[in-house]
Amino acid sequence: MKIRLIEDGNFSRWLRTAFFVVGALLIVLPTKFMESSWLWFGLLLCGLVLMALGSYASRAHTLGIKPFDNSYKKARKSYEARDNEQDQS
Repeated sequence: MKIRLIEDGNFSRWLRTAFFVVGALLIVLPTKFMESSWLWFGLLLCGLVLMALGSYASRAHTLGIKPFDNSYKKARKSYEARDNEQDQS
């Protein structure tokens, strides 16, 4: 069985959930059990980033957007074609 991290241009469901849960744990647990230090700040920041990434991917999945797809390359090429046509005229 092959584990897929990205399905249809977005993170898979289990990965989105894992990012959100691990991020929440990295925010709550150090805040509750550690004193303020550089390690505490680093864990808090990593937790915020993971939660943001998980919720961004979840919202994109809900809206049907593919944030981790290569379609931007096609769009960039289409704009280059338009720019070349305008330069010639």
